[in-house]
Amino acid sequence: MSHISANEIRHQFAQAMSAMFRDEVPAYGTLVDMVASINDTTLKTNPDLAERLVATDGIDRLNDERHGAIRVGTGAELSMLRRMFAVMGMQPVGYYDLSVAGIPVHSTAFRPVSAEALAHNPFRIFTSLLRIDLIADADLRQIARDLLANRNIFTDRAVALIQQAETAGGLTQAEADEFVTEALETFRWHSNAQVDQATFERLLAQHRLIADVVCFKGPHINHLTPRTLDIDTVQTDMPKRGITAKAVVEGPPSRACPILLRQTSFKALTEAVRFKQGDSWIDGHHTARFGEIEQRGVALTPKGRALYDALLNNVRARVTPAPDGSNADEYTAVLAEEFAAFPDDWAKIRAQELGYFHYFPKNPGADPVSIQSLEDAISKGLIDFAPLTYEDFLPVSAAGIFQSNLGDDDVATPEGNANQTLFEQELGAPVLDPFAHYAGLEQRSIDASLALLARPTTA
Repeated sequence: MSHISANEIRHQFAQAMSAMFRDEVPAYGTLVDMVASINDTTLKTNPDLAERLVATDGIDRLNDERHGAIRVGTGAELSMLRRMFAVMGMQPVGYYDLSVAGIPVHSTAFRPVSAEALAHNPFRIFTSLLRIDLIADADLRQIARDLLANRNIFTDRAVALIQQAETAGGLTQAEADEFVTEALETFRWHSNAQVDQATFERLLAQHRLIADVVCFKGPHINHLTPRTLDIDTVQTDMPKRGITAKAVVEGPPSRACPILLRQTSFKALTEAVRFKQGDSWIDGHHTARFGEIEQRGVALTPKGRALYDALLNNVRARVTPAPDGSNADEYTAVLAEEFAAFPDDWAKIRAQELGYFHYFPKNPGADPVSIQSLEDAISKGLIDFAPLTYEDFLPVSAAGIFQSNLGDDDVATPEGNANQTLFEQELGAPVLDPFAHYAGLEQRSIDASLALLARPTTA
């Protein structure tokens, strides 16, 4: 029996997860519908944007595009997730140290990497591993280790199907259907905690994220994110739909030429949970899951990222956004002022080598022509370019979302305790370097465009 593609399994899984999260968190459904309406309006009023998205295979994937986030507690859990996502054609890309914002995790993003796979379905899961070594209280460190050692977040059948896919080189349609059903259980919400309320409160006091990771049967999906083309309208419209938005949009300011990633979210829900009390249960509550929205711009080169980081550091040196939104206007103004130093024109961004681009022939059916270089072809109107979408994440923005939705009243002082070597050891594989990957995608599009222009005519 033939195997179906990893792309199709990923698409099937993403749809199933979206349906599950919509049932669990109804506000997410409201968010998805609102984003779809705003995207439609944006495309109708901005034909140039629509043309660029068509050129880069971005328009067809837009309504299906989602990213989720999950937090796990052990290297064994992380390693099995890597194998699970590999069945769906998703690889670990990038290393993120969130301890820079006082959050005791480090992370990667599992996602498709080829242009074809991204066009099919760009589903991503931002996956964080708890840094138990960063728990200050020795007694709580041991409690966390013991709790995590005694849970299994994967069904036996899911593990068997992962092994089947690895051995056979893929899954049949029937196996894939079962795999999606079984894999979904890892991400499902469980309202019964695995601890008593006193232990939960102790871990909560150490850090809210620690309690969220350690105290439950599984690492429930904590948010699922649609992609918008106009995040500022989303931010404005959320309150009109009865949704409480976070104070500020994370990431760069609003621009004519979007760069990297902008994110906002609605406040985390307070959900009913039950805690163990002897042989019975008592009612309680937990705040963890929320809705997030993102707007993606061009992927930046190391030079562009260095400029972005410098400008963001300038902003943070002048003003840090308060969790209660009391200085939101000041922060937004300072952000715009500092980022005026970053070119807001695609041609200038490309000329200054600040961003990565996708190149394509403007008239691929034309007769071959003599060209001297890529720039010659562009100047003659034979090759055009469009921004290469940033498919990854920003640690400061991720930390800002986490802090806003974990209920932290104070923004933590940056600490910084990166350990990519340890992370990759527990992952069981190296993470892909995003800069090298974007550079490769760009170069392949250049090579393909030049080859197409130079191909010989056929009789």
